[in-house]
Amino acid sequence: MRFCSRCGFALEGIVHLLAHGGMLPLVPPLLEGEKGRSPRAKGVRQGAALFLLGILIVPILAIMASFAPGRLEDVFGFFAAVSAIICFVGGLLRMLFAAIFEQGAPKYPHFAATSFSPAAVPPARAPALPPASVNPASQWRRPDTAEIQPHSVTDSTTQLLEREPKRD
Repeated sequence: MRFCSRCGFALEGIVHLLAHGGMLPLVPPLLEGEKGRSPRAKGVRQGAALFLLGILIVPILAIMASFAPGRLEDVFGFFAAVSAIICFVGGLLRMLFAAIFEQGAPKYPHFAATSFSPAAVPPARAPALPPASVNPASQWRRPDTAEIQPHSVTDSTTQLLEREPKRD
């Protein structure tokens, strides 16, 4: 069974608890304390940072090239062009390489429900719940709501309006 037949509670976690003596099994990365990013996520993040750095550096170098006198104009122009190629093209290529070739986040193994035998109840203990036949549902009847709810506050006023007025 995967769900309780009465309430629908998922029993998969209970299977793990019973199979391991009441202890939840620990996943290995949680034991080692690895909380870093995967190489793929790091690579995509590096590429995005390089691309955004290019958005900042290239216009600054271009403005410096436009205001630089003589030979410095060519130097700043060359650095602006090289930084544009490195940042924009390099950033996009780094993200693409990371997305395609680098290893992603580790996949945590899904623990399959194993078959288990229920724990034996010690002979000194009585079952926690009475048998199902003690309180059968066939004897239940729907209560009459007129018995439960008192009359309305406005009933007496309504009855007064329904009476014929006395004629003198």
